[in-house]
Amino acid sequence: MEETSIIISGFGGQGTLFAGQVLAYAALDNGQNVTWIPSYGPEMRGGTAHCTVMISDDEIGSPLVRNPDVSLVLNLPSLDKYEKLTKPGGALVANSSLVNRGLERDDLEHLYIPANEIAEEIGLARMANMVMLGGMLRLAPVLPLEVIKQALAAHIPERHRRTLPMNFEAMEQGYAFAERTLTKAAA
Repeated sequence: MEETSIIISGFGGQGTLFAGQVLAYAALDNGQNVTWIPSYGPEMRGGTAHCTVMISDDEIGSPLVRNPDVSLVLNLPSLDKYEKLTKPGGALVANSSLVNRGLERDDLEHLYIPANEIAEEIGLARMANMVMLGGMLRLAPVLPLEVIKQALAAHIPERHRRTLPMNFEAMEQGYAFAERTLTKAAA
């Protein structure tokens, strides 16, 4: 792997920054170089929030990303913004629970995941971010799913440890949904 840039974007409160942190910790634990830069809208919960994660085997020249390799968008405003900016030939994963339109570009690998519905089936609607992360790892395998799960287990705050099994299930469900969808599309 050279260098991969990932934008994770959604409403504040959707766990976009947390998903980016998990990815960053996993890359660090995997011996790679990483940057994680959060950005908040005017207010955290309900406003926009996004983060940029850069993962590289070499030193990272600049943590700033104008055109990400991968965009993980949890809502329609994020799709509207990052579809235009994602690198040609890049990957875009969208939460179809909150995105009600298809892509306007045809030069991106893409995947739509009903992340809110999958998270609600697991029993915790807040897990949509982990469903999306699991799906992204199937479309754009920047790190193995097991490495992400190990990093989450190693770095999750003690007060949230009880949610680990649901976080793992959410990632696995997202990955499995992506596997079924992408396999069907390739057939």
